[in-house]
Amino acid sequence: MTAPGGIAITGLGSVSCFGPLEGLIRARQCPPRPLDWQDHAAAFAVAPFRPAAVVPSLKTRRLDRLSAWSLVAAALALRDAQIDLDQQDRSRCAVVLGSGFGCIETTEAFFRTVAEWGYGKADPILFPDSLDNSPASHVAKHFALTGPNIALSCRGVSGEAALIEAASLLRAGEADLAIVMAGDTLTRTLYQWMEAAGLLSPRPGGFTPGEGLAALVMEPAGPPDGRGATVYATFERGAMGSDPNATGSSWPRDGRAVARVIRRALAGADPSSIRWIVSCTNGSAALDGVEAAAVREVFGSSCGAPVLAPKPIIGEFDGSGVLRLVAALSGIPSGIRGLGMMLGASAGGGCAALLLNVP
Repeated sequence: MTAPGGIAITGLGSVSCFGPLEGLIRARQCPPRPLDWQDHAAAFAVAPFRPAAVVPSLKTRRLDRLSAWSLVAAALALRDAQIDLDQQDRSRCAVVLGSGFGCIETTEAFFRTVAEWGYGKADPILFPDSLDNSPASHVAKHFALTGPNIALSCRGVSGEAALIEAASLLRAGEADLAIVMAGDTLTRTLYQWMEAAGLLSPRPGGFTPGEGLAALVMEPAGPPDGRGATVYATFERGAMGSDPNATGSSWPRDGRAVARVIRRALAGADPSSIRWIVSCTNGSAALDGVEAAAVREVFGSSCGAPVLAPKPIIGEFDGSGVLRLVAALSGIPSGIRGLGMMLGASAGGGCAALLLNVP
């Protein structure tokens, strides 16, 4: 699965442990927060906030947190890109969402009523917002966007898949602008599953769950002169694949499988031209070792490109891809520009590599 060609990224918005933010993430330290509903547990969780206090006129009272965050992040990204939707053909504006678990909070709430009362008496008002495409639909409805509306779920590489899909839409001429979002919420049930699966690490810097959502604006030719928007990067191309030896909830096990996906994303480009790398390491010894092996195989043991590892400051969650990119763009050392590679990995063996360029 590939999508070649430079696409401008011109607006950023995020909701994370750093709070709701427009543009780059300037904060650098945000320790995991204790979880009220889980003893002796902490995660990179999003602190409660009023969406209408960040973006006036938003009405989110009945929405799942993921849908509310999508509205906030999309509004912040559009504002950061200085886009006036009244000057846009809204039928040519796409919305693409990537999420590993979708609106899991509402899904859990609905099935709790099913378990207690049966399907015949389950709360029907919960079901529509339990669907994975609900956040993208709410964004399209709020901003009156009638272009392509797509929701993807590819577990831990859902954000990377959303970026590739949006770039494909723009390059194929199916849209003139795309709002790309990816994220997930952390629930008690999901945390308990991670705990039962033995994923959590007691050591500092180990596997720590997180949650959040980020949005960005993609345009095929960048902003017109005079609009004043910042081009943070261009998306050149991406590739996705899987490690056939990985099963169940395991990460990719073979660095060679990850290396093959990296080479597909490079598409013949010299590995020495890569100036920066965004790691997907999350404190899991298995995943971290596989990624290191793949980087050594493709870029050599003496690779001098700085490696950015966002997950130790945002946590691990399936739809983290876009937020990882925003955090990485915020943390690239001054003076480092040019081509970069963002890596992604998923429980179940999925892997991704995206080639981007920072002007």
